[in-house]
Amino acid sequence: MRALIQRVEKAQVIVEGREVDVCGHGLLVLLGVGQADTEERAKKLWNKIYRLRIFADDQGKTNLSLADVGGEVLVVSQFTLYADVRKGNRPSFTDAAPAALGERLYEYFCDLAEQDVAHVGRGVFGADMRVSLVNDGPFTIWLDM
Repeated sequence: MRALIQRVEKAQVIVEGREVDVCGHGLLVLLGVGQADTEERAKKLWNKIYRLRIFADDQGKTNLSLADVGGEVLVVSQFTLYADVRKGNRPSFTDAAPAALGERLYEYFCDLAEQDVAHVGRGVFGADMRVSLVNDGPFTIWLDM
């Protein structure tokens, strides 16, 4: 499982011209699911993201987690995180999970987040989405589990 997380002031997802979901101060999580991924990996990844100390404390040091700041989350499925471009110029996505597994683990990941965070926004799995954000920092981290 892979995630590209961005600390944001706000983020939103638009599908077919309408806003589907939004989050305020917190994290945008672009989530990729691989063929070998499991619920256990999803749980491990969420726990890591939730506890990452990437928010500033009163002294400006990154000592606070999402839990500490009461942040929100927007999770967007992103199978292209599994792009393989080692050969040629056209990305291969053979390492990405099949749609059924990808959607199941994406929804499971979001459900886990909802157990810990007051507001968890979701993209639309498999949809052509427009994602916009105001990156705070910028602060972006790549995670593999």
